[in-house]
Amino acid sequence: MQISDNKVVSLSYELRLDGKEGEIIEVKNPQQPLIFLYGTGALLPAFEQNIRHLQKGDEFAFLLKCDEAYGPATEEALIELPVSAFLVDGEIDHDLLVEGNAIPMVDSKGNQLSGIVAEIKKDTVMMDFNHPLAGDDLYFSGAVTDIREATAEELERGSVAGACCSSGDCGSCSDNCS
Repeated sequence: MQISDNKVVSLSYELRLDGKEGEIIEVKNPQQPLIFLYGTGALLPAFEQNIRHLQKGDEFAFLLKCDEAYGPATEEALIELPVSAFLVDGEIDHDLLVEGNAIPMVDSKGNQLSGIVAEIKKDTVMMDFNHPLAGDDLYFSGAVTDIREATAEELERGSVAGACCSSGDCGSCSDNCS
C-alpha cells in the first residue's frame, strides 16, 4: 500500500535545522511515531508531497527550504500590545509574562494563536507571532512505519483518534494528546 489521500500514515523521523548536520529539534521513534491522516492539510504541503507514494518500510530524507516550510520570519508578526492585555483577574501574572515564554492568545476574530514574549516595556509587551520555525530550513530523515486505510469515523473527523501532528498545534489533535 502506498501513501495517498485518506490513508493513515505512521512515520518515525528526525527533524534537523538547516540540513543533514543541523541541530536535532524533534525525534519521533517507531514506538511513538507521528500518526496522521494524509491529505487533510494537517502537515506542511511540501512535507506531504515528499512522502507521497512511499510504502511501509521506505526511508526518506529531504530538505524543506524555509519558503516550503513556515516561511521567513516577518516584522508584521511582531505586535506591540498594552500590558493591560495580560491582566488576569485584574493582576499581571509575572510568572507568565517573561521574555521567551509562549503565551496562548486569541485574536479579534477568535482565532487561537501562540505568541512568544519578545520584549517587556513599562506599558507594552512586544509579542512575536511568527511560527517558531519561521526562517529555518528543515531537514527530515526517517521511515514509513505503517500505512492503513482510514476508518469512516477518521474520514468524517478528518483526523486520527489518539494521534497528534508533530507540532501539537495542528488543530486535529484528539483527547489523547499531551
